[in-house]
Amino acid sequence: RALGADAVATGHYARVDRDPASGDWRLRRAVDPHKDQSYYLFDLRQEQLARIEFPLGELAKPDVRERARSLGLRTADKPESQEICFVPDGDYARVVEAIRPERLPGEGEIVDELGRVLGRHAGIHHFTVGQRRGLGLASERRLYVKRIDAAANRVVVAGVESLGSAGARLERVAWIAGAPPAGELRASVQVRYRHEGAAARIVPGGAGAQVHFDAPVRAVAPGQAAVFYDGDEVLGGGWIAETFAADAPAVAAKPEPAAPEAHP
Repeated sequence: RALGADAVATGHYARVDRDPASGDWRLRRAVDPHKDQSYYLFDLRQEQLARIEFPLGELAKPDVRERARSLGLRTADKPESQEICFVPDGDYARVVEAIRPERLPGEGEIVDELGRVLGRHAGIHHFTVGQRRGLGLASERRLYVKRIDAAANRVVVAGVESLGSAGARLERVAWIAGAPPAGELRASVQVRYRHEGAAARIVPGGAGAQVHFDAPVRAVAPGQAAVFYDGDEVLGGGWIAETFAADAPAVAAKPEPAAPEAHP
């Protein structure tokens, strides 16, 4: 609006349309499931959806390249990017160290679930929940990062059987419709970009919500987004503040490539 434009077009792979019954704007997954980026857009509001266009949402990547070639664009055959544009080598820890060196936590302990010290780390920014490689530990069994305790500057590791979460408490929840539903609802909840989604019961509450999975889900990490889907429609989502422990084994996570950039 400040620029006097009627709409803004972005390179995200997603779709937007209107519900024929209510007239509300809807956010939907892209036609190409391998490129879909609707997960990142869950907090768009109705007034924003009314003025946004996703021209790539109806196209597969090969179609985008073909159109770029027909227009003589130099990027038509640009290699696929699988990293954030300003971290081309994938070394996120190095970028954090360069941008905010004064906030670096320093060395700390790597402990098991009982608090026993198994080793030391060079900074919690080198770790993510569910990580197995690069722990620097000698163990007879495979260990994974279960939790990052930023307050204590500790990395908590455990076996795969301990990685499951029964649910999560969310903060700063946004609903595409503009207001939360009147009661609880069922949806598929996606907790990472490449996560295929898990069936769950969602209980809205004020500006937050609780998610209760039908079966334990692996590597649900505070700080990540949890996005609610009804088929290919995004209902809303929020930010994971804490997780609920599960007694049953976790649902195994499939290998997940890094998120692509928004532009073609």
